[in-house]
Amino acid sequence: MDKIVSVSAIADGCLKVTFSDGRTGEFDVKPFMRSEFFAALRDQEYFAQVGLFFSGVGWPGGQDLGPDTISAQLFVPEHS
Repeated sequence: MDKIVSVSAIADGCLKVTFSDGRTGEFDVKPFMRSEFFAALRDQEYFAQVGLFFSGVGWPGGQDLGPDTISAQLFVPEHS
C-alpha cells in the first residue's frame, strides 16, 4: 500500500498530495465536509492545518482520511 508523503491545503477545500510511488494530484475533500465529523474542515484556517497522519492525512481534531480513499478519487492534472 502506498502512503502519502506530502500534503498541503489548496484552494476551495482541496488537498495537494504526493504518494510514496511519486503520484501527485489533487483530492477534493468537500464531499466529506457534509458529514458532522468533517464539518470543522469547512473553516479554511482549520482546513489549512492538515498534516500527515500515519499513511494518510489528518487534522488536529481527529478527522483523517486514509491513502486508499484519497488514491481512489485522486485527480491528476494532465501536463501539456
